[in-house]
Amino acid sequence: MACEYFTHKGVLFPCLVYSPKELSYVENEFQVRDDDIFNIAYPKSGTNWMLEILSLIRCDGDPGWVRSVLNWERAPLVESQLGLEAALKYPPPRLLSSHLPVQLFPKFLQRSKAKIIYTLRCPKDVLVSLYHFSKLLCLFKDPGSLDSFLEDFLSGNVVYSSWFDHVTGWMGLKGNENFFSITYEELQEDLRGSVRRICHFLGKELSEEQVATVVENASFQSMKGNKMSNYSQLSDEYMDHQNGEFLRKGICGDWRNHLSEAQSQRFDTVYRERMQGLGMTFPWD
Repeated sequence: MACEYFTHKGVLFPCLVYSPKELSYVENEFQVRDDDIFNIAYPKSGTNWMLEILSLIRCDGDPGWVRSVLNWERAPLVESQLGLEAALKYPPPRLLSSHLPVQLFPKFLQRSKAKIIYTLRCPKDVLVSLYHFSKLLCLFKDPGSLDSFLEDFLSGNVVYSSWFDHVTGWMGLKGNENFFSITYEELQEDLRGSVRRICHFLGKELSEEQVATVVENASFQSMKGNKMSNYSQLSDEYMDHQNGEFLRKGICGDWRNHLSEAQSQRFDTVYRERMQGLGMTFPWD
């Protein structure tokens, strides 16, 4: 179960599917195309949900593609070894995913019109989801107790390192015309309205009927029942399927079932300290 990590430019990665060579290539040589769409989030913040939404929007709501092609093939994770291979062979227009912090992202983004959709989620929910996920995914070290994992998370001693750095880094692009941010909580509260906003950002007009089919097929239940989206096809080499499912609950506020009052207050103290300069408020604030 235990897996080794390495640090690349101050960010932690698992050795199993990442390497410094590929990460350097992605940052310095990966060619970003004007028609690329990037689905970006810190791990466990809604990457796969957004991937499903974007896949369905691309097909005008028709679920054929999401039911016949694995989600990691529909939008490969560019920084992983297999994902990079797939991205380089992907015919345009490409739909690509990434968890990279902004400073390790392809430099060629700055010279392109590629669109970025950045999804954020309440960090306490991210913490709890990542904790459970770390017990499933063979790439991750055993997280130990929730108390020790909380400290690792707050100090950035987890895969992809600091949530705070990730969010403040990417949100620095807010206001750029090719950057769109949305929260997991907004998707939960009003998926239909969120889908319309995403379509508007992408310059894609869907009818009310098409939006409704996107909403229906991007629901948690629909994704959980779709073997192309629920990671049930992921090899045992990467995931311990006996230990649980990739799509666990898909809800907001689950942290309240896991964190003690003391843990929650500890989190709030660090959160206030790290986020005070950002000048933004989020649904969970």
